[in-house]
Amino acid sequence: QVQLVESGGGLVQAGGSLRLSCAASGNTRSIDFIGWYRQAPGKQRELVALISDGGSTNYADSVKGRFTISRDNAKNALYLEMNGLKPEDTAVYYCQGRRASSVYWGQGTQVTVSS
Repeated sequence: QVQLVESGGGLVQAGGSLRLSCAASGNTRSIDFIGWYRQAPGKQRELVALISDGGSTNYADSVKGRFTISRDNAKNALYLEMNGLKPEDTAVYYCQGRRASSVYWGQGTQVTVSS
């Protein structure tokens, strides 16, 4: 069993910054971090950023140049640095991990950006 817990969300003004963290605990053996997703009210969950085993990253067009995904395997942690936040970034942000054929989600952390 593995647990993923997101933190770092909050209320910020447009143009502000936040750093989200995802901490893995429990049985973390062979766990791979996949990336970050977000879901706004009334909308589908969407991919924000991906990170590969080798460290390559991919971003949604809407966040390119503003968000940075990174990981620290020694700390069993995944991060999302968000800069230049916009009201349309308002959503619950989730981290995703994988082990074998199983996918794991955290409970999400709320990010609210005021105009």
